[in-house]
Amino acid sequence: MSSEAVLTDVEQSLVATVTTETVPGHEIVEVLGIARGNTVRARNVGRDFTQGIRNLAGGELKAYSTLLSDARDQAIERMEADAIEMGADAVVNVRMETSEVTQGASEVIAYGTAVKLA
Repeated sequence: MSSEAVLTDVEQSLVATVTTETVPGHEIVEVLGIARGNTVRARNVGRDFTQGIRNLAGGELKAYSTLLSDARDQAIERMEADAIEMGADAVVNVRMETSEVTQGASEVIAYGTAVKLA
């Protein structure tokens, strides 16, 4: 799957993306495999400077919160695109992980089981 896959309104969409083992009101009839999506994001010098100052005073580091939130959203979108490419109707047991791949850069990965529903 291309990491640049982008869904449009006219393309197929999933019934559900859930953290549970089933989709309420639906029966799973086929397990298609693991759907996954990831992104690696790095901090930037300007953001580090302003967040370093905020860190001295305490409080939320909003620029980093936004960076990680955007990374999570992109990882989920890529996982959903992977599931659709597999022919899935839903993704169950969705999980997310974050890891540092190098100093100042983190990977966010979303994964789950792509399934067909009755």
